[in-house]
Amino acid sequence: MSAGRRAVFAAAMLAAVGASANAQDAPKSVRIVGRAIPESLTGEKGHPARGRAIVVNRQVGLCLLCHSGPFPEERFQGNLAPDLAGTGARWSEGELRLRVVDARAFNPETIMPPYYVTEGLGRVAPAFRGKPLLTAEQIEDVVAYLMTLRN
Repeated sequence: MSAGRRAVFAAAMLAAVGASANAQDAPKSVRIVGRAIPESLTGEKGHPARGRAIVVNRQVGLCLLCHSGPFPEERFQGNLAPDLAGTGARWSEGELRLRVVDARAFNPETIMPPYYVTEGLGRVAPAFRGKPLLTAEQIEDVVAYLMTLRN
């Protein structure tokens, strides 16, 4: 995919996810250590069942637009990004948290939208400026679910 097509795709993803997100306050600052965010964004562990619901929801996370995974009930899973199966075995909780918060920390050319970053983004609709795509609680729920994917 060309850089131009990646930019258009990323802008469409941000618009689609942003349009479905609840109005939210600006995210709290996060502390990155190495290639991870070691502390929970909320101070608590997330709930895996709620995280799975976000991952498979085509109006909230939109994860399955690009990713596939162990979701036999879900049709039309993506093939643009890594399969989510085994993510809990491949990365630590902190590494997964950083990937969801802002995958650009690992790959500046990624098409994955930053789900908890509001600064340094282009082409964000005025109604969504300064608002994260997912809340801190939703991020923690997604991370808790991804940590359960060991195979």
